[in-house]
Amino acid sequence: MADDSEWMKLPVDQKCEHKVWKARLNGYEEALKLFQRIEDAKSPEWGKYLGLIKKFVTDSNAVAQLKGLEAALAFVENAHVANRTTGEVVSGVVTKVFNQPKARAKELGMDICLMYIEIEKAEVVQEELLKGLDNKNPKIVVACLETLRKALGEFGSKIVTLKPVVKILPKQFESREKAVRDEARLLAVEIYKWIRDALRPSLQNINSVQLKELEEEWVKLPSTPPKQSRFLRSQQDLKAKFEQQQVQGGEHSDGGSLGISVDPYELLEPVEILSKMPKDFYDKIEAKKWQERKEALEAIETLTKNPKLENGDYGDLVRALKKVVGKDANVMLVSLAAKCLAGLATGLRKKFGTYSGQVVPTILEKFKEKKPQVVQALQEAIDAIFLTTTLQNLSEDILAVMDNKNPSIKQQASLFLARSFRHCSQATLPKSVLKPFCAALIKQVNDSAPEVRDAAFEALGTVMKVVGEKAVNPFLADLDKLKLDKVRFIAAETVYCWKPAALNFRSCNLFFLQPSAGPPKKGKPASGGKAKKVASDVKEVTEAELSDGVCEELAAGVLPENCLQALDSANWKERLASMEEFQKAVETMDTVTMPCQALVRMLAKKPGWKETNFQVMQMKLHIVALVAQRGQFSKTSASVVLEGLVDKVGDVKCGGNAKEGLTAIGEACSLPWTAEQLVSLAFAQKNPKNQAEALNWLANAMKEFGFTGINVKAFINNVKTALGATNPGVRTAAITLLGVMYLYMGAPLRMFFEDEKPALLAQIDAEFEKMQGQSPPAPIRFNRKSASAEDEVDEGEEQDEDGGGGGQDIMDLLPRSDISDKITSDLVSKIGDKNWKIRKEGLDEAAAIISEAKFIKPTIGELPFALKGRLADSNKILVQQTLSILQQLATAMGPGIKQHVKSLGIPIITVLGDSKANVRSAALTTLQAWVDQTGMKDWLEGEDLSEELKRENPFLRQEVLGWLAEKLPALRTVPGDLMLCVPQLYTCLEDRNGDVRKKAQDALPTFMMHLGYDKMNKATGKLKPASKDQVVAMLEKARAVMPAKPAAPAKAGGGKGSADLGGTASEHPDGKPEVKKIRGGAGPGTKKPAAKGLKEEDKSGPIFIFVPNAKEQRIKEEKQLKILKWNFITPRDEYVEQLKTQMSTCLAKWLQDELYHLDFQRHVKAIGVMIERLESEREATIGCLDLILKWFTLRFFDTNTTVLMKALEYLKLLFIMLNDENYHLTEYEANSFIPYLILKVGESKDGVRKDVRAILTMLCKVYPASKVFPFLMEGTKSKNSKQRAECLEELGCLIEGYGMNVCQPTPAKSLKEIAVHIGDRDTSVRNAALNTVVAVYNVCGDQVYKLIGNVRRTHSFLLGSIHQSAFIPAVRKRNEHAGGEDQEVGQEGSSQAERLRENPARTSSKPQRHLLPQEFKLDLEKIEEDMIRDEYKMPDLIEHNLDELLEPIIIPKFIRNLSLHFDDVHNSTASTINYVISQVASGDINTSIQALAQIDEVLRQEDKADAMSGHIDQLLIATIMQLRLINSTHLADDRVDKKDVIKLYSCIMGSLLSLFSMESLAREASMGILKDLMHGLIMLMLDSRVEDIEEGTQVIRSVNLLVIRVLEKSDPTNLIRSVITGFHSCLIIQNLKVQEDQHY
Repeated sequence: MADDSEWMKLPVDQKCEHKVWKARLNGYEEALKLFQRIEDAKSPEWGKYLGLIKKFVTDSNAVAQLKGLEAALAFVENAHVANRTTGEVVSGVVTKVFNQPKARAKELGMDICLMYIEIEKAEVVQEELLKGLDNKNPKIVVACLETLRKALGEFGSKIVTLKPVVKILPKQFESREKAVRDEARLLAVEIYKWIRDALRPSLQNINSVQLKELEEEWVKLPSTPPKQSRFLRSQQDLKAKFEQQQVQGGEHSDGGSLGISVDPYELLEPVEILSKMPKDFYDKIEAKKWQERKEALEAIETLTKNPKLENGDYGDLVRALKKVVGKDANVMLVSLAAKCLAGLATGLRKKFGTYSGQVVPTILEKFKEKKPQVVQALQEAIDAIFLTTTLQNLSEDILAVMDNKNPSIKQQASLFLARSFRHCSQATLPKSVLKPFCAALIKQVNDSAPEVRDAAFEALGTVMKVVGEKAVNPFLADLDKLKLDKVRFIAAETVYCWKPAALNFRSCNLFFLQPSAGPPKKGKPASGGKAKKVASDVKEVTEAELSDGVCEELAAGVLPENCLQALDSANWKERLASMEEFQKAVETMDTVTMPCQALVRMLAKKPGWKETNFQVMQMKLHIVALVAQRGQFSKTSASVVLEGLVDKVGDVKCGGNAKEGLTAIGEACSLPWTAEQLVSLAFAQKNPKNQAEALNWLANAMKEFGFTGINVKAFINNVKTALGATNPGVRTAAITLLGVMYLYMGAPLRMFFEDEKPALLAQIDAEFEKMQGQSPPAPIRFNRKSASAEDEVDEGEEQDEDGGGGGQDIMDLLPRSDISDKITSDLVSKIGDKNWKIRKEGLDEAAAIISEAKFIKPTIGELPFALKGRLADSNKILVQQTLSILQQLATAMGPGIKQHVKSLGIPIITVLGDSKANVRSAALTTLQAWVDQTGMKDWLEGEDLSEELKRENPFLRQEVLGWLAEKLPALRTVPGDLMLCVPQLYTCLEDRNGDVRKKAQDALPTFMMHLGYDKMNKATGKLKPASKDQVVAMLEKARAVMPAKPAAPAKAGGGKGSADLGGTASEHPDGKPEVKKIRGGAGPGTKKPAAKGLKEEDKSGPIFIFVPNAKEQRIKEEKQLKILKWNFITPRDEYVEQLKTQMSTCLAKWLQDELYHLDFQRHVKAIGVMIERLESEREATIGCLDLILKWFTLRFFDTNTTVLMKALEYLKLLFIMLNDENYHLTEYEANSFIPYLILKVGESKDGVRKDVRAILTMLCKVYPASKVFPFLMEGTKSKNSKQRAECLEELGCLIEGYGMNVCQPTPAKSLKEIAVHIGDRDTSVRNAALNTVVAVYNVCGDQVYKLIGNVRRTHSFLLGSIHQSAFIPAVRKRNEHAGGEDQEVGQEGSSQAERLRENPARTSSKPQRHLLPQEFKLDLEKIEEDMIRDEYKMPDLIEHNLDELLEPIIIPKFIRNLSLHFDDVHNSTASTINYVISQVASGDINTSIQALAQIDEVLRQEDKADAMSGHIDQLLIATIMQLRLINSTHLADDRVDKKDVIKLYSCIMGSLLSLFSMESLAREASMGILKDLMHGLIMLMLDSRVEDIEEGTQVIRSVNLLVIRVLEKSDPTNLIRSVITGFHSCLIIQNLKVQEDQHY
């Protein structure tokens, strides 16, 4: 009992871990009561038991364990921190509870596991239970299976992940223990309830008896899906909704049952078959005996029957099978190879998409075989392959065979399309895909072979069912009514059963059903009443051709009898009167009942269009226009009159009326059709006048109607015919028409005419030049029958940017060459040769083929596989050459490169992991070239990108993540496969490489903007607890900075109020830069501008476009080496092109064209405009400043003086403006401009040199003089003596104006380099160097000898001249240096030039002071100014009382207080720190103290101290200068209170001690700064004046402590170097003194 009394007094938590089991039992009981009593889930009381809960469930005493389990269950249910214990507790339950004989213990253990699932820890629980299945104790295995079954039954398959469970299930059926097998059977039944037949493939290999038992159990199950009966804590709202529905007797909620279908493929384990292939397969497949080839194929067929295959390099195997399909004469082997391809496609799914583009053309060509077994095998193969890719990727290959002469190929291609359409949806069949397919199918509808026609009808009916009649009708306009009705009938009879889930051709045939009778399945019809109404509106007015007799009867019903009789009268006056009556009748006729065809046929009646009287003919042509305008005018009617109109279009008297008629027909029948008929008729006759006027009318009509729907390719052929005409009028009209087309098509139009004669090409270029900068006018005429219908288009339907679906991509129209026949097997062998020289020859040949073809088709034979191999070449030069070829390939192939993304694009990403930066840079450039053509969608689809990120290559990861972070923000939508990259993204967040982590953090918000926070947060559930906490914290931070999705582009209106404008380029939603479209007018959503004055309005807009953060992005890209660094001796073409590309988004197009024109006069004109707009566009100019300065550096390399002088004029005005705006050049801008400006300081022309010096003077007002100094020092190394002399003179001026602190990196080093030039062979350079040394002497006196060093030994005769110069005032005139002070700049009367003359370049040796502090990074010249400023102002003395002279005079101080609020001037942390540091060196004690106090406050806060990183040298320089100022000024001035001096010393020591307490910051101090700091501190300790002050000894003690801290915390290397340098300086001074004594 004594023992009991001891533990009874212990606290509950100590009882729970007592060695006596009774004590533990008592503790568990009390803990249970306590857990049930605590109401607050976040109470700190729970934390005491975090480490004990595992002991609760693993107690060695069975009685105590039972109570411990109850307490543990209460803890898990109520404690907020319970989720931290999941892993250890569930593991304890599995190993120590499930093996207990007591049923109650096992029941409590299961309840604990289920409770952990309820508190959102399902993944961890499931993982531990699956581990338990490997336990040797069958009791534990049975309990784990039972727990999994209960969890699935209660929580459902959305919470319990079935894939790992299904994976281990077959193994449990093989257990020796009957209990395990029985429980496995129960679990299989439960799983079947949730996923049904998706479970079958995984259990096919179990014992047949067991499978039969399962089948019997499955049959008994109810057909209704099961319900989720238990909910997670986060699903409580769903639970309440579910319970409410149950009470009301309604159906269960969406969350109560399985809402998603499970793909059996996902539950399977992949099988690796490449290593299992027969070793002699490739030899046998080439064997001459068909039996050997059959044996090889049968082995592969067996392997490909595995339902899921491991990913790998199947390229060689696919090529071998493709060869059999395409070339083998044995049809049995062709069928076998096709089955193998089908098996590969089914087993690999999306991973097979890489090879689809290589195989599909061969299969389509092989459809010429008529044997059913071959056709069936080929159909199965191509259907399986289709599911691995997209219809868009295969479109080129399919369209290529649609015109094949073999009817079997055409039939099978159409049937394949029909089957493919059935697996598509409206979203996957955009208009850009539909249009070419419909056009090809319409041709086949008229084919002579009935089987081809039937197949085409089936395909058209299927696509109508899928996308709806409304979407497909515009493409079926050329079908007559009977054929269109047949298409509608097939669409109505076809039942659409498409599902978004993955489909498996092998296991099920999910094609359309075409029932002979019976209603279609339930579902919303694809097209409703509204759609039908719209379709009827859009429907082309068609009518059959009427006979003459019918036409006369119809005309007699609406026209007066005498009118008809007089139509063919021999008297022209009667015919004229008849025409007048005809016109009156038409004007009053009902537009609906007007018989248009009958009327125009009456007009064509003899004499018809051969009318000799011009008055009658004018009237006749006018009536044609009236009928077309007022009636239901069809193409049939138009065909009757068009020939006559074209014949009269060139007539002097009747031409106007003929053109009026053509315009009316264009409105009635659409301009594209009218124009096509017009051109063909005009060039069928020989009258050049008619041809010229027809082209002129067409040019004007394009402006009025817009460009939508124009058949460009046909037009270009006719225009080429016109250009070759002998009549100059026809050629001129053709060139004018080209100019109008250029407005809509842009620069690509010229590509079609590059083979024309040079003289003609020059005329075309001149016409295009006139159109530069102009935008196409908004259309003012429209096709009456489609204008209203276009507004009815459903908003949910995908629209082309041209609004009508008729827009064409210019790149699609370019004539492309097929180079597949040039990609021979010899070339492929060369590229893959073992000898690198031969490989290089092969690559050179491939590059030459592509270059020669210019524009190529996507069919390039075996080249992709050959190039893919070279991307992994050990020779990096060949890798770079391959990347260059791939870049060339993207440009040549255009959008067709899409089909090669998987086979060639993804390997480009792999190259991003190369260790060499130049290779990675080349790969990134190539990748960008591909993305420009393909967009981002194809790259993000599938698992390829996530597989690349799985590679543990830091270079690859950081490049890919950086690329994604750049591209994703520009996309409006992304494929769902992006989610596959999230686990790898989380891995990268914890990567060992800092750059990878940084890139991953940058990419995190961009992923979140598309996937959403909830999805990404849920994905953290599979992470380890420690990792999850970190990642979730990062997700929260990323959530705060997540960018918004880009807005959807404004919808293009097809009505009269708006149309598309083709002149502007915008960003495509998927990040692809938009290729210019052929369009019909103003941009989306814009109002129709006035036709007049359009050109003037274009140039009156802003010339610079301010793009937020664009400059920062350019700086970032240059730092990351994504673009070329602006550093060259002479500018190469790639620099010019890069700058041109960068400027395209920031400058008006017309201005950019002027700036990059070959004519220098255009440059002068452009600079003149920039001068005019400088004041009005200040903000935009500053936003584009880096680009502007770069462009002017290019002009420095021009030889034209006019351009150079104009450029310098602009630059002077620019720097004045920047100074007014208090703008300061960034390092990026300065490094890109100043070195090239200094090149011109040595120009031979005096005017240029003067302007350059004036600009350098102004430059120091917007960029610290101390940073200009190194550029000038670099300029002194030039071979140009004038440049050396001018740079030396400028250095002297800087030292005069700003003191010795302007000398960088140190005065000693700079002076030594300057002194070298004293011995220069050029007199002007020697004099300039001497003048600079004299300037230094005037500033620092005899110390100049110490700084210069030994130069006096070799040039001792100069010493006297330096001394003499010291007594002569520095009277170098600024006009000698700045020169152009009084010189006029610019034209007379120019306001900018006047301003420049009113602001002299440099008026004194000291720079002007600014009233307001400027934002700068430690502007040393301003600090020097504070030091040498006359701080104390003597008041005027009043002389009327001389006695007052004896009274002490109180001298007031001008104290400049430090503002504590910088927000309105300094808008960033860095600029604020720079400003505060600059005040440390202030001559005012209070200002310096306040600045030091603020810095000390920052340094003492650990979370803010990092902000000082990068500013340490600045701070130390300012502090050293303040120490010097105290020594030279404050200590020597009796009027300064020495208590203030001590206070200032204390602040300095305090801030420095804080700084050198932080090792990371202290190590940033450079060698030169440490040397000066130690020198200053030692001088302070030796200063006797400090000791004489009351608290001076305390200051000395602080200095001692600080020196020790500096020695401990500074970078050891820098410290040792600074000490050695200090000793070296002492020795030099000592030697100089000895030499000085000897000299005197």
